[in-house]
Amino acid sequence: MSAWNLWAERELAGLRAISRYREPIPFDGDGPLGQVGDRALISFASNDYLGLASHPQVKLAAISAIERFGTGAMASRLVVGTRSLHVELESELAGWNLSERALVFSSGYSANLGALTTLGEQDVTLFSDELNHASIIDGCRLAKARTAIYRHLDLEHLQSLLRQTPGRKVVVTESVFSMDGDTAPLSALGELCVEHGALLVIDEAHAALGPKLRPIRGLEVLHVGTLSKTLGSLGGFVAGSGRLIELLVNRARTFIFTTGLSPADTAAALAAVRIVQSQEGDQLRARLRSLIDRLRPGHPSAIVPVILGEDAAALAAAAELRAMGIHVPAIRPPTVPKGTARLRVALSASHTETMVSSLQGALAKLNSVHSTPLHA
Repeated sequence: MSAWNLWAERELAGLRAISRYREPIPFDGDGPLGQVGDRALISFASNDYLGLASHPQVKLAAISAIERFGTGAMASRLVVGTRSLHVELESELAGWNLSERALVFSSGYSANLGALTTLGEQDVTLFSDELNHASIIDGCRLAKARTAIYRHLDLEHLQSLLRQTPGRKVVVTESVFSMDGDTAPLSALGELCVEHGALLVIDEAHAALGPKLRPIRGLEVLHVGTLSKTLGSLGGFVAGSGRLIELLVNRARTFIFTTGLSPADTAAALAAVRIVQSQEGDQLRARLRSLIDRLRPGHPSAIVPVILGEDAAALAAAAELRAMGIHVPAIRPPTVPKGTARLRVALSASHTETMVSSLQGALAKLNSVHSTPLHA
């Protein structure tokens, strides 16, 4: 075995020893019902919060786009990779986010990297919530700017950091945090940004039910979103002022140096965002809200964590749930802080009440044999 393979084997053995080894498991299904090998499972792992990945209109839009435009964009957006579909989707996303313009990226991850590295010049300080997503963390790391981390949702700490920091400032937060399902106080953050002349960047990837930022006089804001969760497709976007989006077109390396989003994904997202803004979208959100309240009344998002603490305990609980026909992933560090390994339940409007009852029953069975309470 070569030196590099020996090193890799040692690293993998170390991950296995601390219950942090990971591998992809094929889940074959269209919606929450699927197969892992020969076992049928109900998935509570998907970020398809409104069930639009399986919506007939969304699937038909993707199929029609392939028939008209082919399967790939064939080049970067600034070469020949832009289709009329991209322009149409960006216009729709701008309107949805009450913004002048929007720009579509190949993923939500690349949208955050592109935005933060473009904004984060040497005279800038980026203020980032300590529990922000990895794409925000990496965007801050790759930027030339300084980065100041403020305690999770602690506006007094953020206020103190803003007061003592000169120069241009950008505050970046998720609106719904992807592992805890809690929400940022967007209005208070917006007021704080106005007070200190800071640009507010909001990652709204998991905000199927909001919160939405109310208009605040004098606030400059960029909305970063994904097409692969609430919209059931693939890709990401940034929405904001025309000048800032124009600058991203010319400076964001993750936009300039990658192939454009495929026609199928673009058309699917376009169909989905129109559904989201329709009466049907209201009905899907109401259904999702009712399922959340059935599992954890009053919880603000579709992400419901069950904290177990130790990595091995989370893995064991996930395995026991799979044996009962329920798929809920075990989330371990570095995705979450050490000592907070968990089951991450993700609800969707495509779940039925019977499915949620099955989840509750399975968690109750685990609760009877675990010292740590296992309830959502």
